[in-house]
Amino acid sequence: MILFAEIKLPFLLSDFPIVVFGIAVTDLVKYFLFAAVAWLLGYVWFKRQWARRKIIPTYPTSADVRREMGWSLLTVLIYGLVGASSLWMTKQGWTQMYFKIDAHGALWFWASILLAIFIHDAYFYWTHRLMHHPRLFRWFHRIHHESVNPSPWAAYCFSPLEAAVQAGIFPLVILVMPIHPAAFGLFMFWQLAFNVLGHTGYEYHPRWLMDSWLGKFLNTPTNHIQHHEVFRGNYSLYFNIWDRLMGTNHKDYEAKFREVTGRRG
Repeated sequence: MILFAEIKLPFLLSDFPIVVFGIAVTDLVKYFLFAAVAWLLGYVWFKRQWARRKIIPTYPTSADVRREMGWSLLTVLIYGLVGASSLWMTKQGWTQMYFKIDAHGALWFWASILLAIFIHDAYFYWTHRLMHHPRLFRWFHRIHHESVNPSPWAAYCFSPLEAAVQAGIFPLVILVMPIHPAAFGLFMFWQLAFNVLGHTGYEYHPRWLMDSWLGKFLNTPTNHIQHHEVFRGNYSLYFNIWDRLMGTNHKDYEAKFREVTGRRG
């Protein structure tokens, strides 16, 4: 999405396929790097050392990983389509994206990233919960839940319809608030890193976290992996705020976190 800052020529409709391809390739490279590093760390180099922190003790099959990779390729293409459409909207003056930091100042630059994260957190909770509706699940969310024991490659493993919903945060953010392309790029960096970490299958937080105020606020990989395992509850993304407010944390979430972090190698 840093392409927003790189394209300086007027955006013409004839440029659209090139922009789609450019954004898709950029997203694919970033996604591959993040997921590949997570895979090498957790499933190759430190597989034995980290085994006690594997939330589900077994490992995904090769077929599971290939399936996750395949759907991820389609996802980045859809992200390219939505990203290019968002850029075209910006060129028409329909969004609040701005290109000079001085226009809103350095304080807003950093605040806009934080606000985008909170907007995304709320957007994800409610769209995620909606996609679990019996009439929508098959069409939107079933593909993602085929990864009962996900690997890092499951982070972008979506059906085309879900990929479009997930990409909806791109235009939403630039429509509702002023944001600089660099701030938007940092927000995207955050969401990708958090998403991949949440699907690694390992719990990296310390055991004391759940007994602190921070544990009631931040989400953990255990939270999301448990969602993949049982399908219900734990709908939130970055923070555990909405699940706590709406009473949708799985009843065994905190116990599961303590069990995983309390294992001895």
